[in-house]
Amino acid sequence: MNQIPNNAPRGFRRIGWFAALGTCLALYAILHVKVTAVHADVVRAERQIVALEEQNMLLETEFLTRSNQVQLAAWNRVDFGFQSPTADQFIDSPRQLARFGTPPAEGAPPPIRLAGLRSGEDVPDFPQIVSPLTGEPIKANLFDEEREENPALAVTLAPGPLRLPIAGVAEASVGVAPR
Repeated sequence: MNQIPNNAPRGFRRIGWFAALGTCLALYAILHVKVTAVHADVVRAERQIVALEEQNMLLETEFLTRSNQVQLAAWNRVDFGFQSPTADQFIDSPRQLARFGTPPAEGAPPPIRLAGLRSGEDVPDFPQIVSPLTGEPIKANLFDEEREENPALAVTLAPGPLRLPIAGVAEASVGVAPR
């Protein structure tokens, strides 16, 4: 007589459990891939929504700008009586522009005028600079062009106003001797 060994049901049961576990793992893997694909689709759709909202905002802004131009043109034409300039209204020279000016009113302050040195001719002597700390005059050789040890101090006579760097005056005012 053939008898089935006692271990056979346990072996079948163990194989059945492994098969069920393998099937569950395979189904989980398939479900995980599907969930990841759906998540990617949702992220892509959200990005498209954001892009479309930005584009919609730009289009709304452009529409409002263009509609305001029409409204402004209507206000200019109807309410204010403005018209576009014609060819004879353009100014060709500063003299034509000056023709539109009016003389200053009585009691008006005088206009502010700026002076500038335009050429190298008739250059006045360099003014005497006085230290604001000590009140003593600063030595003239401080500004000689041959002196190149202090590149921060530069005095040039060029077209336009004379300029003196503050750093040079500060060094002179604290008593640094010229080299």
